[in-house]
Amino acid sequence: MKILVINAGSSSLKYQLLDMTDESVIAKGNCERIGMSGSLIGHKTADGRSFKVEVPMPTHNEAFEKLVEMLTTGESKCIDSLSEISAVGHRIVQGAEVFTHSCLVDDDVVDKIEGLSDLAPLHNPGAVLAIRACQKVFGKEVPMVVVFDTSFHSTMPPKAYLYGLPHKYYDKYKVRKYGFHGTSHRFITGRYAELTGCDITTKKLITCHLGNGSSITAVQGGKCVDTSMGFTPLDGLIMGTRSGAIDASAVLYIMKQENLSPDEMNTILNKQSGFLGISELSSDTRDLLSAADQGNKHAAEALDMLMYEIKKFIGSYAAAMGGVDAICFTGGIGENNAMIRETVLEGLEFMDVKVDHDLNMKYDHGEGCFSTPDSKVEAWVIPTNEELLIARDTKEIVENA
Repeated sequence: MKILVINAGSSSLKYQLLDMTDESVIAKGNCERIGMSGSLIGHKTADGRSFKVEVPMPTHNEAFEKLVEMLTTGESKCIDSLSEISAVGHRIVQGAEVFTHSCLVDDDVVDKIEGLSDLAPLHNPGAVLAIRACQKVFGKEVPMVVVFDTSFHSTMPPKAYLYGLPHKYYDKYKVRKYGFHGTSHRFITGRYAELTGCDITTKKLITCHLGNGSSITAVQGGKCVDTSMGFTPLDGLIMGTRSGAIDASAVLYIMKQENLSPDEMNTILNKQSGFLGISELSSDTRDLLSAADQGNKHAAEALDMLMYEIKKFIGSYAAAMGGVDAICFTGGIGENNAMIRETVLEGLEFMDVKVDHDLNMKYDHGEGCFSTPDSKVEAWVIPTNEELLIARDTKEIVENA
């Protein structure tokens, strides 16, 4: 079975084509700047061919048509026809309380996803456009599955997801913590169980997805019991351009002093804050590390904030679960920065976390356990693979249907 995985935004469309016989990637790519000038598609095949083509893509329809063309024709071809694709899996950011599991796509499902757009205005509308464009290009006879970033976090108890606001705002508007990156946290949880051969229902994990967007999740018995992101992906850790958790009164104060509208303040919090805002240099940790080495105080401050906040979440989640068996790092920063991993875990010896420095360095860009044999709490690097999890869900749901 070949499955096409789609991760669509308002102006982009990332894709992977997987052969589920061995879970290998046949091809992958990204349609960029949809609806804008200079739109292009980048496409790579498993045998090393790489293409980048500028082509007008006014809507997601044209993006899908170009995607199909790249997969099935010319030098970029990797399958003979669309008939080889058995199903399509779509990543959806916000499922709220409506969708707690992955499911087959029908008109009602699409309408409900669209109805949640107010909760994820930057993501759900683009996903709906992508589903409808996909149906137009592939036809409704090709089954499609939607996999939600929020569904893994739907097992949180009310004490973790409710805010200290008047209850009427939850009752009327469903203002609560939803959590995000759930597809990644679920993959890491499953992969840890595979690697260790453990019974995951007996384990307590803290999974750290660290990248331009970052979140940390407490996983007990294979289920999420708390997570750092909240009503939106803005909450929790400091990130590339997001502020992370902040006193709401500070936001109101700045709005009043600067005479800012809600939309203007939203842009500051989501696009101009985080590493970029603190360092006044870059949203990329690689740039910050280089600048900090050269004595840039603000770059060093941004990195210190990140590592301190990760450590605090690890400690608080260990306390909430009454212990922890393993701490798992993933994402662009989590997988590729040994210094940040080691600094985060320094000082946690009281929890019996002991790091093997050489193993930690070895597993940059790799996968493995980097704690010492006598460490009661394991430390792992596990590369995430959200596309594979989406493909697995899609395969299972389609076959069962």
